[in-house]
Amino acid sequence: TLAQTAATASTAQTQSLYMIDSLVFCLSCPQMYGRYTQELGVYAKEEAARLRDGGVRDGGGLRRNTSVRSRAADLLEYEKDPCAKCQSCASRCQKFLISRVGEDWIFLILLGLLMALVSWVMDYAIAFCQEAQKWMYGGLDSNMLLQYIAWVTYPVVLITFSAGFTQILAPQAVGSGIPEMKTILRGVVLKEYLTFKTFVAKVIGLTCALGSGMPLGKEGPFVHVASLCAALLSKFMAALFGGIYMMHLHHFLNTVLSWECLTVSVCLCLAGVLFSIEVTSTFFAVRNYWRGFFAATFSAFIFRVLAVWNQEEETITALFKTRFRLDFPFDLQELPAFAILGIACGFGGALFVYLNRLIVECMRKQKTINKFLLRKRLVYPALVTLLVSTLTFPPGFGQFMAGQLTQHESLVALFDNRTWCRQGVAEEFDYISHHHAWKHPQVNVFITLILFIIMKFWMSAVATTMPVPCGAFMPVFLIAAPSELELKEHFKSTPQCLF
Repeated sequence: TLAQTAATASTAQTQSLYMIDSLVFCLSCPQMYGRYTQELGVYAKEEAARLRDGGVRDGGGLRRNTSVRSRAADLLEYEKDPCAKCQSCASRCQKFLISRVGEDWIFLILLGLLMALVSWVMDYAIAFCQEAQKWMYGGLDSNMLLQYIAWVTYPVVLITFSAGFTQILAPQAVGSGIPEMKTILRGVVLKEYLTFKTFVAKVIGLTCALGSGMPLGKEGPFVHVASLCAALLSKFMAALFGGIYMMHLHHFLNTVLSWECLTVSVCLCLAGVLFSIEVTSTFFAVRNYWRGFFAATFSAFIFRVLAVWNQEEETITALFKTRFRLDFPFDLQELPAFAILGIACGFGGALFVYLNRLIVECMRKQKTINKFLLRKRLVYPALVTLLVSTLTFPPGFGQFMAGQLTQHESLVALFDNRTWCRQGVAEEFDYISHHHAWKHPQVNVFITLILFIIMKFWMSAVATTMPVPCGAFMPVFLIAAPSELELKEHFKSTPQCLF
């Protein structure tokens, strides 16, 4: 009984304490409840006044914000300005014009102009570097040893600088950049691939690599360069017209740019669509056709106008001119031969990819070579450049494969539709231009073309493995061009050739 009495007293005491706490809580609740519900209008006015005056809660009081007050004062002065209405009207007209004309047009025009300027500046710098090498080589014609040293040292220095500069500033600039752009389109975030630092490394490294005269391409890296330009331009446009340009970049970036990169490199607007579909694969959208064609056409036009402005051309012409007969361009007997040539070039392209992959896997599997290349990153590109430059030395083995010509000069000579044998228009053959490099007193034109194809084939496969910004489109294109010329010369050949 005593235990039950004690338990009852303890329970009563606990209930009393609970009732006291509940009473205190109930007395405090109306104050809090009234502040946030019954007096909501008053509280909202107080908060609005505090924000208008620039006050910020700090502990138990309000602290003035001088920056907000200064902005409010500037706003009052702006409203008193008589030109404020004119500026506001101009701003509204600008927004209306942009919304009606469309942001895509502005973006694509600026992008085409920017890409044309970048491509023209790079081509000018590449041509200057190649002419400097020929100037050094020609100025030492009295001593063949000095000619060899100048011919070999110049590209080694440029390639070494390109590899070292990209490795220090932005290793993401190495290679073509097309696989990385495909990865970004799949939604994977790759750091530092679309930054200004990577843009500088890509442009300077690619210019030095191509200026060395190595069998490297420009089209693949230009996809990455165009993506970098679009990313930087999108950030700039987003700061002016809003964030729609960031979404604009995400949807049709690589489709338009892959079309445009081939246009500014080779000036082929319609052929760029095939390249863009191949590059972007399943990400190609039909709505991007007009965007790509518009940007590519504008960029190609500006690119050729700059050539006229620099007095490189008299008027706007094709980058690689041809002189095909319009009345009788092809013979029916040539069509099966061209079909066989296309099949052979397809197998040759597959063999090129296999050889390039075999070289890369061989270097990766050999642990000794791999460790050495990781420690000495500049040794491998220097050795490859030394080997290729030695083989293309004009007084040496290069005289049998037109080693003194650049890729552009070789394409100009190979695109000439005039025969190199005595049959046809051989009497009108122009020896003053680059064609004299293919002439050798002891070797005819067929042997020269075969040696050119074989040597360029494996040298391009090896050169594209160097850790520099480079592509493989133009080297493969250059390998296929002599094949067509070889076929043409077989059709036109006689027992006695001109060479």
